[in-house]
Amino acid sequence: MKKGFTKGLFALMLSIVLILAGCGSKQEPKEAVQTAATKAAEMTSYAMTSKVKIDNLSFSSAENSEDMAMFMSMLKDAELTVDGVFQNDPMQAEFTLGIAIKGDMEMTYNIPMVMTTEKVFVKVPNIPMLPMPEALIDKYIELDMKKLAEEEGVAWTPGSMDVAKSQALTNEISEAVLAEYDQDTYFKNLEADAVTLPEDVEAKQIVQFAITNDNVKEAITILVNNALPKVLDIIAKDEYKEMLQLTDEDIAEAKESLTATDQSQMAADLEELKNYLTINTFNVNTAINKDHIPVYQEAIVDIVINDPETEEVINLALTGTNHYSKINETPEFVIGIPAGYDVVTMEEFEEILNEYYSY
Repeated sequence: MKKGFTKGLFALMLSIVLILAGCGSKQEPKEAVQTAATKAAEMTSYAMTSKVKIDNLSFSSAENSEDMAMFMSMLKDAELTVDGVFQNDPMQAEFTLGIAIKGDMEMTYNIPMVMTTEKVFVKVPNIPMLPMPEALIDKYIELDMKKLAEEEGVAWTPGSMDVAKSQALTNEISEAVLAEYDQDTYFKNLEADAVTLPEDVEAKQIVQFAITNDNVKEAITILVNNALPKVLDIIAKDEYKEMLQLTDEDIAEAKESLTATDQSQMAADLEELKNYLTINTFNVNTAINKDHIPVYQEAIVDIVINDPETEEVINLALTGTNHYSKINETPEFVIGIPAGYDVVTMEEFEEILNEYYSY
């Protein structure tokens, strides 16, 4: 066998071993989530599906308030969904907000929205209990954010409508907050079958962040004393401060409030918290793909809030999911940017409504 062929074969085998090792390797759980937050901020386009479902919501008290109990039961099984597509440059996003109420008063509403750098378009919903003039049905209300800001005497900047910057802020805050929590106490890797993933999600690693009755006191203390000051430092950056329309005085005031926190009183309040709050489940599971992007995330919450003095008890269980797909691909905008006959300005919308309800 020729030496050149042997060397080539050895190099090929070594490359395969390195590739397989890279595909199978996992970061430590906490590091994996922090890396994922950074990678998510780098996405230039994506399709997104988010859902929050109230699995259980009940209220009881010594007085047995029927009105409150009925309201709670109406919200049980309610779902809030957001389906959309986003691109960074030029900035364009379209989302459909879905609201579904189950039970005796079953209702489902879908409200499409479109965003550009300066404008937001919201489709007028056709709600039976809220009759609308025929001239407005299926029209999009055009909100000129720059014009609205000027009318309110507020300085407007393109950054205030920057979805990518908003996402970057969210991810930067997430990374800073998670950094303060101990890996062994709050993070762990899950097996592949521990989470039911969408068919198109291929997870290299699934990480769980969990808060329990045993660590909730410490978790809140870390949040207030360690994480929130860092969050304020992030918000104080010029690009985020501008986007959130905050002043240096606003941030200084918030920092002063944190500094003024009475640590002994907070410790006493947190010690008393165990008499009010029971955490059955508080888990956030993140599925991370081979590119270190958090393609799927689910939050599972099941808590009981009990006030011994009033004997009021609230049970709340909900599940929230977020799924990214078609990452950094050319986006497919179904709605597009509304124009012409499909659009009414805010002034036209108000005028038509006033005429309709004046009869």
